[in-house]
Amino acid sequence: MKRLTKIFIPILAVVIMASCGNSRVSERTHVLTQAEQQALTPDCVIEILRKGNQQFVNGELTVRNNPALIADGANGQFPMAVILSCLDSRVPVEDVFNRYIGDLFVGRVAGNFVNVDLLGSMEFACAAAGARLIMVLGHDACGAVVHAINRTELGNITEMLSSLQPAVAATRATFRGEQSTDNKEFVDAVAIQNVKMNVQRIRNESPILAEMERNGEIRIIGGYYRLATGEVEFFTNI
Repeated sequence: MKRLTKIFIPILAVVIMASCGNSRVSERTHVLTQAEQQALTPDCVIEILRKGNQQFVNGELTVRNNPALIADGANGQFPMAVILSCLDSRVPVEDVFNRYIGDLFVGRVAGNFVNVDLLGSMEFACAAAGARLIMVLGHDACGAVVHAINRTELGNITEMLSSLQPAVAATRATFRGEQSTDNKEFVDAVAIQNVKMNVQRIRNESPILAEMERNGEIRIIGGYYRLATGEVEFFTNI
C-alpha cells in the first residue's frame, strides 16, 4: 500500500500541475484531499488564484455543488492557501478567487494587519493543516486606512488603528504629493505599504512560517484588490 501511495502522489502532482493554468472545474463535488493539497506547489497555488480572479472579473464563476461539498467537507479539510483579508464586505474572498468550500482559510480584520491571533492561525493553517500559500490581501478605498491616516479615536477602534500607523509613517516619509485622505493616491500608497509591511511581519514574527518559506514549503505574498473592477494585483516579490 505504501508503495502504491508513493507512485500515486507523483502522478497526481503532474495532473494538478498541468491543470494549474485552468482552475475552473465545473463538477467538483469533493473538498481538496490531503494528497491533492500536498501535490500543489506554492507557485501552482498562486497561478490557481490568478486564474480564478480572472474568471471572477470576467463573470465566469464556476457553478458549485455546495450540498455535496458541505457533506464531504464534514470529514476534514486540506485548504491550499490562507488569505488575510480586510473586514470589508465588498471583498468576498472565496468568490474573488473563484474557489470552492474547503479551498481557503480566510482571516479577516479591518486593515488586514497581523497580530498574534492571526499569526497563530496562519501557523495552524500551514504547519498543521498543510496550506501552501499565505496572502495578505488589501484593497483600495480602505476605511481602516483612511481612519488610521486621520488618527480617529473611538473606543477599541483607536487601539486597532495603531497597528496601521507604521504604514502611515513609512508612506509619509517617501510620498511626494498631498498627504491627506482627499488624495486617493496617498490612501492607496498607505494601503499597499500596509500589505507589504505585514508580509514582512509574518516572516519576522513567526519563525515557523519563515522557516517553511525558506524550505520552499510555502510562499508568503501580498495582494491588492480593486473595488471598481474586482481585479487583484499580486505582490510576489516582497
